Amino acid sequence: MIREKISDVQSGYDLVADEYARRIFDELKNKPLDRRLLDRFAESVRHAGVACDLGCGPGQIARYLHDCGIPVCGMDLSPGMVARARQLNPGIEFHPGDMRSLPVKDNTWAGIAAFYAIVHLPRRDLGQALREMLRVLVPAGRLLLSFHIGEDTSQVEDLWDSGAALEFHFFRVETVAGHLRNAGFEIEEIIEREPYAPEVEYQSRRAYIFAKKPRATITSA
Repeated sequence: MIREKISDVQSGYDLVADEYARRIFDELKNKPLDRRLLDRFAESVRHAGVACDLGCGPGQIARYLHDCGIPVCGMDLSPGMVARARQLNPGIEFHPGDMRSLPVKDNTWAGIAAFYAIVHLPRRDLGQALREMLRVLVPAGRLLLSFHIGEDTSQVEDLWDSGAALEFHFFRVETVAGHLRNAGFEIEEIIEREPYAPEVEYQSRRAYIFAKKPRATITSA
């Protein structure tokens, strides 16, 4: 079942990669709060090492952080998205990877920015993904996690006429916060906002959580 679901998301985003990049790559110019939060994240990891744009898609978050002057990489489940991100962002490294089993050594990244990266995770896999994020962060490493607020799961059968069929999961803020604490993270701040205009984004409430890995912690897969 897990392999089948991985294949669904991988193949779906491979199909939609070009159209996704066309629609999403410049989205931050219309999202002032997102830019401010990314600026804050960039300052929190400056001089601490490499930050990762996890679930990077075409790499717009990695590009923004790179332009903030911090070393950054990107990782995505979809090889098609990784290929598109490499084309759009020369000079930034992008790699394929599943956030539930990251192909990264312990204590590697200074920070992780995961913008809507958990939207395709079933609830049963959320804790595992967050434990993996904790594992690969350095002690005192930072996480900026954003997600759609809600309790729904919806199936989109033909995203942007691409033929991609994808499941989208929304989460309650307290659910994600609880999983973060259970994984071992310290939560620094939770921010919620109403959606931007319909022409900018899908009309859902959004949450952003700043969290960090304790300086001394025991991690487990």
